[in-house]
Amino acid sequence: MGQGHTDLSRARPPVYNESGTGPVESVESAQVTEKPGILVLAARIDETELARLVDLYFQDMVKYVVDVRRSVVAVGGELHADGEGLLLEAGSRQQDLWGANYYPGLGPERCIQYTALINIRPSQGNLSMEIQDAHTRDLIRKITNDLIGNGEALR
Repeated sequence: MGQGHTDLSRARPPVYNESGTGPVESVESAQVTEKPGILVLAARIDETELARLVDLYFQDMVKYVVDVRRSVVAVGGELHADGEGLLLEAGSRQQDLWGANYYPGLGPERCIQYTALINIRPSQGNLSMEIQDAHTRDLIRKITNDLIGNGEALR
């Protein structure tokens, strides 16, 4: 790309407000002035924001949806379907989205649970809520470790 041009295919998606109706700020911004229930991220989440999202609904974990093609996540919310909807609006493809749960403090081997209703996809060979494909799970683990965490305890 020439100087002054932005590769839109690699542009970071916005952070959405709680209702999911519009962007609050760009993902690049360090501070979020409005406290949304779901964050769409292409960069590592701040530990304070992660702790807030964990406490908001479930106290011990946070639901999230991963776009394995674009390496972005929607973190937070009551339902995986809420994050899925935001990522679809931001340009993700259904076949690239997978839901999981992140448990801070359980360490790298136990922090990810690969289970969500949105994962039931007979057309992609996934017949249960749990992600069956080892390659997809590996992609999700890498993106999770890069953008959310490795199971570290929150302070």
